[in-house]
Amino acid sequence: MSDLPVTQRPRERLYALGPQALSDGELLALLLGQGRRGASAVELAFGLLTEFGGVSGLSSARPEELARLAGVGTAKAAAIIAAFQLAARARGGPAPAAPVLRAEDVALAAAPLFAGARVERLLVLVCDTRNRLRRSVFVAEGAIDEVAVPVREILNTVLRNDGRAFALVHNHPSGDPSPSLDDRRASSVLVAAAHTVGLRFLDHVVLAGEQWRRAAPLEEPDM
Repeated sequence: MSDLPVTQRPRERLYALGPQALSDGELLALLLGQGRRGASAVELAFGLLTEFGGVSGLSSARPEELARLAGVGTAKAAAIIAAFQLAARARGGPAPAAPVLRAEDVALAAAPLFAGARVERLLVLVCDTRNRLRRSVFVAEGAIDEVAVPVREILNTVLRNDGRAFALVHNHPSGDPSPSLDDRRASSVLVAAAHTVGLRFLDHVVLAGEQWRRAAPLEEPDM
C-alpha cells in the first residue's frame, strides 16, 4: 500500500474519516497488513471478497480454504477467522444475567456462536449452581451432517470450568432443526452420565439458522 498516495491509504483514511468511510476491501486490507508479489494488500483483499462472494461469504470460509490461497497463508487466514469470531461474539453481547432455565434460553445464548458455521459443531454451555452461564466451549466438529458426541469430554469440560449444570447445543447446516433419533439418544446418555458425576443436564438444543428444536431424551415426551 506504500505506492498509494497518503490520503488514499486505508489506515490514513480510517484515522481521518473513521472506519465507516472505508469499503469492505479497505477494511480487509488493514487486517491483512500486506499483499503478495504483484498485488497490494488492497488488491488481495478485493480478490478475496470476489472469491467468496462478499463479506458474508468470507465470514463462512474455513481456515484451510483461506490458507491455501496465494498471498494468504496460515497467519492471515487465522487473523481473518479470528476477526469474524470476535465480531460474532460482540453481536452476541455479554452472557445474560438471568439463569438458563428453558430451551429458549439455551438457543438464545448459543445462536451467535454458530454464525457462519457450515459443518456441525457441538457446544457445551457451562452453568453454575444457579444455572447462570459461566462459559461456552466447543468440544467437537463433524462433517456436513454429523458430529460425534464425546460424553467424557463434555463432562470434563463442565468440571474443568467449575460448572454444576450444563446444556448441549449443536447445529444442522442442512437448515432443518428437527432432532434425529441419534440426537435424542445422546440426550438420554447425557442425562444418565451427568447424574453419575453429580452434574445437572439442562437441555439439548438443535440449531438451524434462526430456528431451533429440543432434542428431548428418548424417555421424555416431545415438547
